[in-house]
Amino acid sequence: MLQREPGVRIVVLEKEGAVAVHQTGHNSGVIHAGIYYQPGSLKARLCREGAAATKQFCRDNNIAFDQCGKLLVATDKLELERMEALAKRAVQNDIAFEHLDATQLRKAEPRISGLGALLVPATGIVSYRKVSEAMAGAIKAKGGEIRFGLPVTALREQGNGVVIEVGGNRIEAKRLIACAGLQSDRLAQMAGLKIEHRIVPFRGEYHVLPPRLSSIVKHLIYPIPDPDLPFLGIHLTRMIDGRVTVGPNAVLGFDREGYPKGTMRGSDIADMLGFAGFWKLIAANWRSGVTEFGNSLSKRRYLEACRKYCPELEVSDLQPWPAGIRAQAVMQDGTLVHDFLFVQSERMLHVCNAPSPAATSAIPIGKMIVDKLLAA
Repeated sequence: MLQREPGVRIVVLEKEGAVAVHQTGHNSGVIHAGIYYQPGSLKARLCREGAAATKQFCRDNNIAFDQCGKLLVATDKLELERMEALAKRAVQNDIAFEHLDATQLRKAEPRISGLGALLVPATGIVSYRKVSEAMAGAIKAKGGEIRFGLPVTALREQGNGVVIEVGGNRIEAKRLIACAGLQSDRLAQMAGLKIEHRIVPFRGEYHVLPPRLSSIVKHLIYPIPDPDLPFLGIHLTRMIDGRVTVGPNAVLGFDREGYPKGTMRGSDIADMLGFAGFWKLIAANWRSGVTEFGNSLSKRRYLEACRKYCPELEVSDLQPWPAGIRAQAVMQDGTLVHDFLFVQSERMLHVCNAPSPAATSAIPIGKMIVDKLLAA
């Protein structure tokens, strides 16, 4: 907005004391290439554009990133079939890739086992905290203002603008963009907008490998995803700081912002239980939910998912690492919203669902938001 409308006054209100405290600072740091997504979808297009824009932003701001590539590894005949379907999707999405057979896979990654793999060279890794900090610096450099520690307590559209109440203060603006992540549905409701979804939190639990295993892989190692499941599965991820993480699983969360294991918040639980779409979601996905909870409760079960393609790992190798919480929009009929979801009024635009790869896609998402707002 500052680039498009020179002289406009921008104030960013952040309820936390720093940037990237929630989803952005707890993800796996991957710059996705966009191989998975439905051809023609907003998610597919924005991911391709976002990967290029993110890498350029890093170059422009001296932020370290590594285009290490990703290997999607098939470990049985069914996964080989799914791998071929994924290859067709990659062609439709104009994503460069290479087929590797078992011998080529072993040569590329001697400590990984599989019947074959797809190599996606464009995939990279970065610290999205550092990207966020650089974006905050860019906002300030262009005359914008960021105010931390200010949770919104009231929000309404009136007359020719929007009134926001934060920390006992009243702020009036001509237009408002709400990117509230885990609290996005509540902010939309607070603003009086009619929504047909709710945010259901899913905990992504990670482990980190010990330093002696930091060179276990050269690429990111992902399983072939099950098309019937909404998440990508447990994978080995090289981090930009040199460590390697394992994860995540996807366990129902009982506290939208409760990162330690076992945390619960009554209001978050009540919101889920009172939403009809939640029960329909559970009815349709209870089997995979039981599997994920089992992996959460048993480190050995979690390990088995990893040993399908990395058999040398032991239980003692899975060391503690902070969890992430995914803000997943769920509709009244229990379906998961897999693409971006916006709710707009005359002077407000609420980003109500920004699923992975939202971090990768952040820059083109921002451009699209500004287009929508200026066209209103």
